[in-house]
Amino acid sequence: MRRTGRFLLSLGLGLTIGTAAMAQSVDPGEEAVARMTQMGLTQPLPAPDRPAGEGAGPFERLVIRGVTLIDGTGAPPVGPVDVVVEGNRITQVQSVGFPGIPINPAGRPAAGTQEIDGHGQYLLPGFIDSHTHIANMLQGLTGPIPSPDYVFKLWLAHGVTTARELGSGLGLDWTVDHKKRSATNAVTAPRLVVHVAFPGHFTETDEARKWVRAVRRKGADGLKFFGAPPEIIAAAIDEAKKLGMKTAFHHAQTAVTRVNVIDSARMGLDSMEHWYGLPEALFTDRQVQHYPADYNYNDEQHRFGEAGRLWQQAAPRGSERWNAVMEELIARDFTLSPTFTIYEANRDVMRERNADWHKDYSLPGIKRFFEPNRVAHGSYHFDWTTADEIAWKETFRIWMSFINEYKNRGGRVTAGSDSGFIYKLFGFGFIRELELLQEAGFHPLEVVSAATLNGAELIGRAADLGSIEPGKLADMVLVSENPLANFKVLYGTGHMRLDDETGAIKQVSAIRHVIKDGVVYDAQALLADVRAMVDAAEEAEKAEAESPGEDKE
Repeated sequence: MRRTGRFLLSLGLGLTIGTAAMAQSVDPGEEAVARMTQMGLTQPLPAPDRPAGEGAGPFERLVIRGVTLIDGTGAPPVGPVDVVVEGNRITQVQSVGFPGIPINPAGRPAAGTQEIDGHGQYLLPGFIDSHTHIANMLQGLTGPIPSPDYVFKLWLAHGVTTARELGSGLGLDWTVDHKKRSATNAVTAPRLVVHVAFPGHFTETDEARKWVRAVRRKGADGLKFFGAPPEIIAAAIDEAKKLGMKTAFHHAQTAVTRVNVIDSARMGLDSMEHWYGLPEALFTDRQVQHYPADYNYNDEQHRFGEAGRLWQQAAPRGSERWNAVMEELIARDFTLSPTFTIYEANRDVMRERNADWHKDYSLPGIKRFFEPNRVAHGSYHFDWTTADEIAWKETFRIWMSFINEYKNRGGRVTAGSDSGFIYKLFGFGFIRELELLQEAGFHPLEVVSAATLNGAELIGRAADLGSIEPGKLADMVLVSENPLANFKVLYGTGHMRLDDETGAIKQVSAIRHVIKDGVVYDAQALLADVRAMVDAAEEAEKAEAESPGEDKE
């Protein structure tokens, strides 16, 4: 049943009441569960075990024949190539001929126990979405929190074989359990790299360090910061490094005057998320962004509307400050995870609201969550104006120029989507991020590297993931069209193309097989499962609306 705005508001207010005291009294890493309980919400059921017949393998010897290889390192495509997988590891990558010339069977790897005919197709490393959330508790305000099965299948169907979960918003134990089940292929899901949100309430560094050790024991791979006193953040980052954990930072405006990107990079931070904290590090004539007198951070149209005017207050491209910040971040091997896609509605809200995939792939509750709403995070287009969109277009221009130059100078940039907010749907948002990286100036091969090898380096797994090379885990995506020519063919809804022979318009969908840890999934079957979930949810809501005698408040 759809809740009223007043009920939404009361639940939203409950999110912030007593949070610091709560965080000190609950099990470390389970602050999210305590808040959900306070709001009257519950975790969704865990993803079901992978059913028989959903995904095949790993195989004793899988051979993928005749593909054109895009290996993720930035090297140009090579083909035809045969790729051999034994169990869950790539054991051989062999060029077997030349385009347009019949392949000599004598020069090919021996037969496999299972083979895939990849002639005319393209093989890429599995994608690494560097900024994801399996779900967010506030989605429970507009309908059931989406099942992880729904999210995982959308990710896999779009080639995402590794997801860096930033925050564990449904609880650390719940998230780590899915990480463990994915690691054994007990569940249909990408491999998960689990970061937990740092509470930020600590007043003593020893308490912060103790908390970090506790979440590490519970299975967290990393921390995500939003803000805290500088000495607390520095201690937490230091402790995380000692424990082999990774760190990410969304430099919230409520804390960025104390710790911006340069400050946190000097503390040893691994990556900044989005763009927060970077313009502030580029300030030369101010320390605080130009907030209007009536600004209120809790009014998200204020928050995101003024954010669209922030880059224009920073030092310009090519200036001494611009160069100094960029050079220091690169020298510190710092990673930028820009997530352009999640802010795209700010420069064209109509485009995102009416994206093709919402009809068949967005659950009813998710659609409502995206609608303007004063409580649900990211649903802030209350009265979004032409001027707001123009400001954000200029923001994208400056922001993209920094990201592209950072890459050109040797800095690491990854591909992350932050889907589940602001009209961005899981999987689809990631493919859009690839397009936006190309818009920023990346060559398509550089885009693929950002989405694969760079992500593997960020999570500390480049020895196993991120490129198609012997010895690495078998995470791969097999597509029927050349994605370097058009990333749109990777969308689950396909790409619209006019067939000149028939005069008909057809949808071209390229992803055929997604291989994660040696298990081969049918991408189209995964998408069909998601469509069935959406249909079932819509039918259930229709039946509820039509049932007599119920309070439809």
